[in-house]
Parts: sequence; structure tokens; C-alpha cells
Amino acid sequence: MVWVFYFPLKSVSIAFMSLKIGIVGLPNVGKSTLFNALTKKGVPAENYPFCTIDPSIGIVGVPDERLQILSDFSKSKKTIPAAIEFVDIAGLVKGASKGEGLGNQFLSHIREVDAILEVVRIFPSPAGQEIIHVHGEINPLNDIEVINLELILADMQVVTKRLGSIGKDLRKGDKKAIIEESALKKLEKCFEEGKLASRLSLTDEERALVKNLNLLTTKPILYGLNKRGGVKNFDEASPDEFNKLIKFIEESDSRFVLIDARTEDELKEMSAEEKKAFKSELGLSEGGVNSLITEGYRLLGLMTYFTTGEDETRAWTVKEGSTAPVAGQAIHTDFKTKFIRAEAVFWKDLIDSGSYANARAKGLVRTEGKEYIVKDGDVIEFKI
Repeated sequence: MVWVFYFPLKSVSIAFMSLKIGIVGLPNVGKSTLFNALTKKGVPAENYPFCTIDPSIGIVGVPDERLQILSDFSKSKKTIPAAIEFVDIAGLVKGASKGEGLGNQFLSHIREVDAILEVVRIFPSPAGQEIIHVHGEINPLNDIEVINLELILADMQVVTKRLGSIGKDLRKGDKKAIIEESALKKLEKCFEEGKLASRLSLTDEERALVKNLNLLTTKPILYGLNKRGGVKNFDEASPDEFNKLIKFIEESDSRFVLIDARTEDELKEMSAEEKKAFKSELGLSEGGVNSLITEGYRLLGLMTYFTTGEDETRAWTVKEGSTAPVAGQAIHTDFKTKFIRAEAVFWKDLIDSGSYANARAKGLVRTEGKEYIVKDGDVIEFKI
């Protein structure tokens, strides 16, 4: 297990959080190289399929400049960022749902994650550096369709199996079984049409009854479009086809990030200042892996609030729309069950005021009750 951050901190520890993103894609698209860049953990990234056999796991701090500013403000002894767990899973191929390649062994790993980072190759093989594409050509949209179809077929097997096992409850007239059967048949039709389950409209009750199936295609997808510096990538070589690719991603309510995994991997040992200078020379985006981490965080519908003091400044991860008691539960269950009130101030207002006392005097520190919806960037003190 690796604990990693991508911004300078005085004294840092990272709290484990059960937020997992699985990195998937065809062989030789740059998954393990990207994982190395994300986590600074060396895993095999050789030029042949199935080089990565067991999923590698790394914990990555969510970049957030507000955290360090608050830590400096409070002169905190410890600074603890929010975190995401990345899981590097071996390359999938056509037929994986039927056991081709290393098949279901890896599909099972994907079922354990909260979201999917699908790495898609948009770089050609540089001259003299033949990097084998499993299909012999660079066609990102086709690659996505291959991967997504394997996820769909794997889910179809799960749904079919479940449909075959609820007959007894249906014969008894069990109401939940009747609702579940309706949901399963909707899913079955969805898969037959080649669509992801995330595109299907289910009622809240239907969704709750099939949630325990942990379907792959219900997971949100972030597409990592992997390019290379110094070559003519797909977006430049085939702009019309690239626009079709982006349209497909946007219409599927997914997100995408353009990234140069190889360069990011080469930069992983550099300081923040060195990275910035090197990227500027290469004309690369400043975001890089940090943008990817942040997009993954947003993909899961998460936001951050802070606690700060002399002992520690810490970023806490909660779902968007969480009430104060629910948000407090991230710290301790007592903060939900014994909640009395919360004192909240927006982080920038606190910093600009110079002290809590000044912020209170200006009326910027608010007393909030059980119904308060926590906002991204709130600094909160819970009262129980």
C-alpha cells in the first residue's frame, strides 16, 4: 500500500478512505504507466498483454490548495488530505466476459470499485518504438465499445442468473420479488440493446433491490485519453473522429481527461517546482495527474469540508448534499447521533478575517442545525 500526495505539505499523513477507482482498458494503452504516475509505485508496464496479473493498489491524496492554506493559518502539526484508492487491473480483451485473456478474474476486481477510470489510447507508436495495439490500429471509440461491451455481457450473466433464482419468491407473490423482476427485465432489455445500466431509468425501489448485484455498468466512468508528446495524436490526426469520441463521452454523462501518462510517470520523482518548469517547456497542461485525481473525486459526487486547529488540519469527504449530522459522521458516529449544532465558516472568509475571533465579529461564523446542507469549502466545528 502506498501513501502519496502531489502538493507540498509540512507534516502529512493520509487517512484511509474506502473510495475506489478501478483503472481498466485494453492491453498496452498505458494503464500501469498511469498508475505508476498516480501513486509513484512501480508495477510492471512492459510491452505485452497481461503483464499486470494481480491488481496493484495505491492511495492518492486529493490535491486541494485550500488544505495547506488552512494548515498554515492554524499552524497545524499535521495536515491530512482526502484520499482516493486507485486499483490497477490487467488489460481486458474482447471475450473477457466469457473468460478470454484473463477474463472474469479481472472483471471481479472491477466489481469492488466505486467508479471506473477507462484508459483509452489516442497515441500512435513512435518511430522505432513499436507498441503493440491489440487490435492493430488506433481507434479510441472502437476500443471503448469493446471494453464496455465486455462489461455489459458480464452484467447480463449476473442478471440472467438472478432472474433464474427468484422464481420461488415470485410464485409466492412476494412484492419485493415482483418489483425486482421488473427491474431485472428492464436491465436485460437494456443490455440486449448494448447500453450501460447507468443509462437506464429505474425507480428508487427498483434500484435498491438490484443494488446488491453490484453491476459493473452502473458505475460512473471517467475516460483517460492517453496521448504522447512529440507525436501526432489521434485528436490531431483525425479531428472529426476525435470530436465524435468526445460527443459519445459527453452524451453518456461521463467525464474525460487528456493525459500523457508516460511523461507524467517520468515526472513523478520531480519536485512540484521542477514539474511545473518541465511541463512549461513541453507545453503540457499544468493539471496532469492532479486533474485526473480531482475529476475522479467529482465523478463520485463528492465534496470536501475541513476541520482545522493546532493539532491538525484535515479534509473530510462527504457526498454532495449531505446535512451537517451526516457530514459529521465522517469524523465519528457520535457527531450524527448526538448532534446538537455546528459552527461553520467558509474557508476563504476565515483566512481573510485573520482569526476565528475576527470572523465571529464580522458575523461570518454561522450556527447551523440538523437541516443545514454542508457546502464545499466549509470549515466546521461540531457540537455534541
